[in-house]
Amino acid sequence: MPKDFDLRSIVLEMKAAQDSKRQVEPFTTRFPNFDLSTAYEVAHLLHQERLAEGAKPVGRKIGFTNPDMWAMFGVREPVWAYIYDTTVAQLHDTQTTCRLSRFVEPKIEPEIVLQFRTAPPAGADLFDMVAAIGWVANGFEIVQSHFRDWKFQAPDTVVDSVLHGSLLIGPPQPLERLEIDIVAALESFTLTLSCDGRHVETGKGSNVLGSPLAAVAHLLSVLAKQHNSDPLQAGEIVTTGTITTAQSVQAGETWRSELHGLTLPGLTVEFTH
Repeated sequence: MPKDFDLRSIVLEMKAAQDSKRQVEPFTTRFPNFDLSTAYEVAHLLHQERLAEGAKPVGRKIGFTNPDMWAMFGVREPVWAYIYDTTVAQLHDTQTTCRLSRFVEPKIEPEIVLQFRTAPPAGADLFDMVAAIGWVANGFEIVQSHFRDWKFQAPDTVVDSVLHGSLLIGPPQPLERLEIDIVAALESFTLTLSCDGRHVETGKGSNVLGSPLAAVAHLLSVLAKQHNSDPLQAGEIVTTGTITTAQSVQAGETWRSELHGLTLPGLTVEFTH
């Protein structure tokens, strides 16, 4: 089916929106033929633009691994995007601040972040994946939408870096310091999310496509099918998707995560203007 749009113009439009905090009309609304395959083509071209500017990719972000959010946002499967040194912060403490003025309609997502000391092979089972992991951390991803009121379809989010704004990574824990049965722990742990001391939501590891490890397995299978996507490399980090639903945040609020059943420290973030 012939395309009724120009990929390069979409790249430039999305990049300008991201760089200037502007919102645009969803591409799926304007172009009925705009599908996931095309969106990943645009994302690849936009990735090349970021590399040319000097951004260094440090890993991947998996989005919409929590099926509780699929109906809410018209999504039917997880999607992924590169994350860069310009948007990822490795914290040395469990408390930090985050300035919201750089984001558009920001929300917070508590996630499990995995770092791979060796490249997990395509088709790896969960135990092969564990063998490749260097460290595990709790993270807060600040997501945003360059489409007004968070109204979009999955291909739109792929073009918009899967809504990635920033990733705050808590103190990493080497895998050997965690539970002996890390596969079971990553599936069964719970996380409590609170705002200004008020309980907001409790999620569990199985919300993330069954387990954060299963989310990475899904990513590997997707990357293997995409001709212009690099496989996951040693040293990369992967943030595996939100354990709770995404929650809107405002300046002046303090958000906190607390984990149970997984020996990782939670995080506290205070949002400023």
